[in-house]
Amino acid sequence: MRDAYLRAKAALAAALIAKAWTQTLRSGREARPWPWADAHPVARLVIPALGYDELVLSDASPRNLAFGPGHLSSSAAPGEAGNMVIAGHRTSWFEPLRGAAVGQTIRLEWTERRSHRLRSREYRVRALHIVAPSDATYLAPTDEDALTLVTCYPFGRGPRSPLRFVVRAVAL
Repeated sequence: MRDAYLRAKAALAAALIAKAWTQTLRSGREARPWPWADAHPVARLVIPALGYDELVLSDASPRNLAFGPGHLSSSAAPGEAGNMVIAGHRTSWFEPLRGAAVGQTIRLEWTERRSHRLRSREYRVRALHIVAPSDATYLAPTDEDALTLVTCYPFGRGPRSPLRFVVRAVAL
């Protein structure tokens, strides 16, 4: 019974987040998925080789990561120069990253704040890393336009995830 409730709650949240993204695309203004939400969708992340297509939330807090991958607010924002960092759970949103490979293409879409137009940027995966949680090397700002995806490691369910899996991609 509890599993059915959690699945229904997740499905409802996904539908509300998708609706908020559509409203953002139409109006150019951020739309929250529900009135008390402390995050809103800021981008769409697509990895064609993995069949991956998810909306990215504005904040990578533990609470928000339950609803989708989140943008690390201390990193570059969508469309800005620098290193944009997105985090996601290894058991859900970023579990498909287990199939990531150097050379794959990643597309990020967002709305431009001034013109409210949909923009996108293509990235190519340059490297995959497994690091200690204390290693913040790949979270640091960069001179080049980079996209960094971070999740716990190893993938899948289990009591421990002592490492982090990092996908580093650079703009094409």
